[in-house]
Amino acid sequence: MGCTVIRNAVVFTVDKNNTLHPNGVIVLRNDRIEAVGSAESIVLPADVTHTIDCQGQMAVIPGLIDVHSHSSLLRGVTENLQLLEWLPRYQLEHRALTEEDAYYAAILCYLEALKAGTTCVMDMYRYLYRCAEAAAVLGLRVNLVPYVADQPGKDFFETPETNLKLIQTHHESQNGRVRVWFGLEHLFYCSPAAFAKARDCANHYGVRIHTHSSEQREEVGAVIQHFGKRPIELFNEYGILGPDTAIAHCVWLNADEIKLLADTGTSVAHCPTSNAKLAGGIAPILEMQQVGITVGLGTDGPISNNSLDLFEAMKMASLLQKVSRYDAAALPAIDALRMATIEGAKLLGLDHEIGSLEAGKKANMVLLDLWQPNLMPIVWEDGDTNILWNLVYAAKGSNVHTVFVDGEMVIQAGRSTRVEESIILESVQRQTLALLKRRQAFKSTLIPVVSQ
Repeated sequence: MGCTVIRNAVVFTVDKNNTLHPNGVIVLRNDRIEAVGSAESIVLPADVTHTIDCQGQMAVIPGLIDVHSHSSLLRGVTENLQLLEWLPRYQLEHRALTEEDAYYAAILCYLEALKAGTTCVMDMYRYLYRCAEAAAVLGLRVNLVPYVADQPGKDFFETPETNLKLIQTHHESQNGRVRVWFGLEHLFYCSPAAFAKARDCANHYGVRIHTHSSEQREEVGAVIQHFGKRPIELFNEYGILGPDTAIAHCVWLNADEIKLLADTGTSVAHCPTSNAKLAGGIAPILEMQQVGITVGLGTDGPISNNSLDLFEAMKMASLLQKVSRYDAAALPAIDALRMATIEGAKLLGLDHEIGSLEAGKKANMVLLDLWQPNLMPIVWEDGDTNILWNLVYAAKGSNVHTVFVDGEMVIQAGRSTRVEESIILESVQRQTLALLKRRQAFKSTLIPVVSQ
């Protein structure tokens, strides 16, 4: 990869001080950041092989991190339903899914994510060895989480055994760009034995645990009625809470559950757009952050969000906190950006490698074209600028110009450097039509979330 210099850029490092370099320089060597700072402070190496001159018209931010997504070939096909009604229809995809479907779902979603500035995805899906292949084709960093379920009637998901095999064959593969977690679909889908196996295997192999909970008020009520306890209490009894566990959603938590997550160091993957679209509610993000819970940002995938654009998710996360509290200062832009970068990296246990632009870290970064109508004009007053606010409240994935993953330019001028996109999309369309035809056979036998 050699030595690349990015100069004349507005650099948002998202380091511990949120350092901003109005006329910044970043030096990349192979897969790492060698130096980052102001133009006056950086001495350029003599062996530069490539220079990107941003001419003051580009912003550079850390690569965005989607901490909860589900690849899918389906988008806009299961609409206007709340969670407990939506899930049985969503599961039709999994009942019909083949490994070839999974590969093309991953290719589609990973390409969309990369083009929108996401350099690392936590993907909870199936046939994840094929998803690892898709990540290798496109150059994306992925954390793979099998959809594990072992309760009767839910045998169309992954099993603890297939999850264990994936850990043994793929964890830390592709030069460390692929990590494997132990995945648990939900309390209604997994037996206590599955939770125990996840805990024991995670401890033995040094991997992490990911699951869903408390996404909808009615879901929490169903858990209480069925198990006699609240979801986070049950997770604690099952022994899966801790600094190596991340729970998606956590919209309907009470104060005791928030304290339990904080006391155990458990992280939360916040999916604001999906939670709004499925009418789940508004998660108590500020209360979590106030007690030290790490909260990252997720899209939840195309079937429940319709978009994998984390710029949209940043805006939604901030606005939902503001409107629910009638407080225009709630969750400001810098906090939303940190959730989509360094906080996401902390949730994944990768903050020593990614999530901020600092010397020694992996060169994962996004260059955004500021010279676009939705990001203009650019204003500087007394060293402050409107650019940050516009990145969170006005930017779109389509403003992304260049994306580096581990020092490699995988998106250039908004297009993949690795694949011919039109050929990929033609294949995706053919595969989707075949999936929809197979899916049709299951539509008359919807399986409820809670078994009778």
